[in-house]
Amino acid sequence: MSETVPSLYQWAGGLPAFERLTEIFYGRVPQDPLLAPVFAGMDPHHAQHVARFIAEVLGGPKEYSERLGGHPAMLRKHLGRHLTEAQRRRWVALLLDCADEAGLPSDPEFRSAFVGYIEWGTRLAVLNSAPGVPEPGPAPMPAWDWGPVKGPYIP
Repeated sequence: MSETVPSLYQWAGGLPAFERLTEIFYGRVPQDPLLAPVFAGMDPHHAQHVARFIAEVLGGPKEYSERLGGHPAMLRKHLGRHLTEAQRRRWVALLLDCADEAGLPSDPEFRSAFVGYIEWGTRLAVLNSAPGVPEPGPAPMPAWDWGPVKGPYIP
């Protein structure tokens, strides 16, 4: 008998989980002195777009790629933004606090994979926000999985 391992997307609770996360997160950003300037003038649909991006990366529907341009479109959003390491670290810390409030799974396997993606993605955003970075060409959507541990450890 073959055991089916849920995707990170499924384990988290699907799109509603990531929509809760980004709604909470982007609801707090305007009050954060380090992040507010980065998101001033934010598109009113930004939270929903980010939810769909994260959901797709973690194994969900390919809605961001099909409707919003995939990974190259996300990379373009960061061009010329001059993001700092302090802003990146604050973004990560606030997002992880909001993940708790949004009820994302807290088991070590999920959180390890989730944090791994968030760290990788935010570091990529900082690199792509530097002066002189060229327009991105075609690029596949990142696909994050459980990593070396296949699925949650449930005693």
